[in-house]
Amino acid sequence: MKIIPAIDIIDGKCVRLTQGDYAQKKEYASDPLEVAQRFEKAGLSRLHIVDLDGAKSRKVVNAETLKRVADNTNLAIDFGGGIKSNESLELVLASGANQVTAGSIAAKNPELVKQWINQYGPEKIILGADVKEEEIAINGWQEGSGINLFNFLDQYIKQNIIYCICTDVSRDGLLQGPSFQLYQRIMARFPTLKLIASGGVSSMDDLVELEKIGVYGAIVGKAYYEGRVSLDELAAIDQ
Repeated sequence: MKIIPAIDIIDGKCVRLTQGDYAQKKEYASDPLEVAQRFEKAGLSRLHIVDLDGAKSRKVVNAETLKRVADNTNLAIDFGGGIKSNESLELVLASGANQVTAGSIAAKNPELVKQWINQYGPEKIILGADVKEEEIAINGWQEGSGINLFNFLDQYIKQNIIYCICTDVSRDGLLQGPSFQLYQRIMARFPTLKLIASGGVSSMDDLVELEKIGVYGAIVGKAYYEGRVSLDELAAIDQ
């Protein structure tokens, strides 16, 4: 299983939200590059960057921060938040992202995301499935879409999507464990999907359980920042 540490950015700083609530923001570091270099030094090779300013304002805001991290580490970066147009996608790729996460746009404009998959290839585009009670959440998790998670996934599997980050918003930032049953159901229905579990990881036991389920990867954020898991532990389980 791939361990993918997360850096969420507001005002150029490394933060975490609770259940996607911008009012429940906690700052962990003033310099995301310093945090990213810490991950790389520990032996981790991937990084998940979320532009929370971008998600909220519906346009990419922190491309310069992405570029600094990409230029000064060898981490394979996936980037999400505010990618709504061809121009924003090109900006993110030009700033050094290896992959981009299509979240809200995948629910609101599937034809555009289908075009991206065809143009850039399914290795470049990660489907972002942020979910509340099996409904896809959009616009920085602030709104519901009316779209069922499993219908959403089925639609994109048919478009040859390979990777999906699935975040249960109700668990994100609470350190109460991931949505194991949800991920089991997704894996059972879509066994070829490279599913990346996000939200709720609180301990190494959680990561061991996710590995047993067979998910492709797990995003770790608050559990590391709050000292629940160490970088050495994360590097040891990373495949």
